[in-house]
Amino acid sequence: MDVEAIRQQIPVCQKLTYVNTGWSGPSPRSVVDAIKERLDWEMEEGPTTPDVQQRGRQVQQETREAVAVLLNADPKEICLTKNTTEGLNHVMNGLTWQDGDEIVTCSLEHGSVLIPSHFQGLRHGVNVRVLTFAPDEPRDSILQKIEDSLTPRTRLVFLSHIEYSSGLRMPAKEIRRITRDRGVMLLWDGAQTAGHIALDMKDLDCDFYSIPGQKWLLGPEGVGALYVREDRIEELKPTQVSGRAVVSDHNPYAIEEVTGTMDKFLLSSTSVALQTGMLEAIKFAQNVGVNEIETRDVELATNFKNVLQEVSGVRVQSPMAPEDSSGLVTFSIDGLEPPEAVSRLWERHRIVCRQVAFPPCVRVSLHFFNTQQEVDRIVDAVAGLA
Repeated sequence: MDVEAIRQQIPVCQKLTYVNTGWSGPSPRSVVDAIKERLDWEMEEGPTTPDVQQRGRQVQQETREAVAVLLNADPKEICLTKNTTEGLNHVMNGLTWQDGDEIVTCSLEHGSVLIPSHFQGLRHGVNVRVLTFAPDEPRDSILQKIEDSLTPRTRLVFLSHIEYSSGLRMPAKEIRRITRDRGVMLLWDGAQTAGHIALDMKDLDCDFYSIPGQKWLLGPEGVGALYVREDRIEELKPTQVSGRAVVSDHNPYAIEEVTGTMDKFLLSSTSVALQTGMLEAIKFAQNVGVNEIETRDVELATNFKNVLQEVSGVRVQSPMAPEDSSGLVTFSIDGLEPPEAVSRLWERHRIVCRQVAFPPCVRVSLHFFNTQQEVDRIVDAVAGLA
């Protein structure tokens, strides 16, 4: 991997230390150029002229197919969305819930997991079981807690594949074995995975998986994708509908609901420019190699944690074992609240990271374009704060 050549394609790398990809990744020039070119074409030729419209439909299909390749899924199992949360809501609000059904999740979760879960309790009487996990919870403990939590009323296990709050990588295949054996559906929030680790829906064998375009894929805000395993598509009901949700929208007396296609989730107009950006971002990641990216991200994070844990006054919260780790690293500094630490790292060192509210910590996202020199710079800066 030619890291320096990659960095030359990501302008922000020349200005500061960007380690906040887990929030929103910096796009390469090729991604932004593709978006601009599409917008310029629409401006110059008109957004509804035949050639522009036809190319727009092609881009939408190509992006859907590119996501399918990225996830090792069938394009008919993919729906383009605005973001991860929209995809999660398609699932959570599209399933039919009964009073007394149960959802299992955990305490490390993002609001996009916890809030949709709790809303099913408010609306349908679903019981939400929030398992308490440490930021570095051992995998054997994760599996035991999940297995112990399942009851005959459990309908869904809903977790992040990589926890945004600590970088903990869930033992996805082992969790799937537990849920499959008990007839429980499995929904993964993939907000921290696409473009970060290699993904294979056939191997994971989950029911649902939602991803964004703007984080580790380095694409634009406002576009993402949802995977639904083919045998589950008919089970989900769209909660917002347009002409795509019916066989015909021309005859008001002969409406027939569409059930077996992901197109039922599509509404009307979308931004082809943003989809063009996501398509280019996927190409960029695939040209580098997703397996290579995953290896480099974990190596950078492991090096960072190994040095950081030796700094007096600093406590690493993320798991240390590489197999349980990701490019996300969280830590706390004695006597310094995370928002203040994040502010000082920016003001004094031009390091862009973020805080996490629970558990309270500073989070650094190390991606393949980051360097060991940047890791060393962050360690020195954190040691200075400590």
